[in-house]
Amino acid sequence: MSEQKITPSAIVRYLDRYVIGHDEAKRTMAVAVYTHLRKVARARRDGGRIIKSNVLIIGPTGSGKTFLCETLSRALRVPFVTAEATSLAQARYVVDEIEAIMHRLVDGAGGDLPRAQHGIVFIDEIDKLQARAADTGSRSGESVQHALLKIMEGSMVRLGDGRYVDTSNVLFICGGAFVGLDRIAASGHPYGYISTTGSEDLSILARLNTRVKPTDLIEFGLIPEFTGRLPITVRFDPLSKAMLVRIMTEPQDCLYNQFREMLAAEGVELEVATEAFEQIADLAVQYQTGARSLRGLFEELITPVLYAVPDDPTIRRVEVASIFNEPTIIRGAPRA
Repeated sequence: MSEQKITPSAIVRYLDRYVIGHDEAKRTMAVAVYTHLRKVARARRDGGRIIKSNVLIIGPTGSGKTFLCETLSRALRVPFVTAEATSLAQARYVVDEIEAIMHRLVDGAGGDLPRAQHGIVFIDEIDKLQARAADTGSRSGESVQHALLKIMEGSMVRLGDGRYVDTSNVLFICGGAFVGLDRIAASGHPYGYISTTGSEDLSILARLNTRVKPTDLIEFGLIPEFTGRLPITVRFDPLSKAMLVRIMTEPQDCLYNQFREMLAAEGVELEVATEAFEQIADLAVQYQTGARSLRGLFEELITPVLYAVPDDPTIRRVEVASIFNEPTIIRGAPRA
């Protein structure tokens, strides 16, 4: 996407090519990133610092939080780096770990410091930094939250080579499963006491009631200052069986297309029945790991085929009807 063509709707259309479902989340992320880029462009033109709107993504493991952010960075052609909050908590010196994250961002920009300073940093498992909990041998979650505050708002981070990275225009996206947050939100007070008139849209009130409130995050274990650095909240719903099947078969770079192209390069046609994908999705649902287990399950299914094809030039077509049966191999004249 060229800079002139970056609009929220264009970002969503790009995401739709690779990310299945999460329509509301994609729209919210698209608007957040678009707004951030406009702020940065204005700051470049007029000078001064921007007021950032960093993002918090809440969703179960394997629901696609990291994948959406990676796809977003490709759409915008900006440097992208991921980090885990648990690694920050286990580091002896959090400042050194933060420096390492920013160094990877610069590396992702090919050493171009100005470009790195307009990148995206995704910090996963942020829910593990609860202020009231700390594992043995780890620093407290609250202390790590305090360490992240400055760079999320905007500060100079010194790299090992003596250069400085200004994080003022770096967009920070934090993600986590936040198990138990729904229970906290359900026990809170809804917005029903707000006075409404017949002309007001009650659907907006309903949407406000489903929104994660800062007080919910504080009760969960995030400190108020940290929640204040994450004004935009995005919810990811668990992936259904139907969505898992679509993830394997619909996106441009889906698993099915990847292996069909790989075998097509060998002169072999691959056909996998819908039932086989549904069976893989059933197992993934049982594993409760979302989309993370799909690749392993699919590769386990296709491994015997990949083993046999290079040594047998007569294999022309492979059909997979079920994961519980051996693939059907159809032979013909030797491949060239």
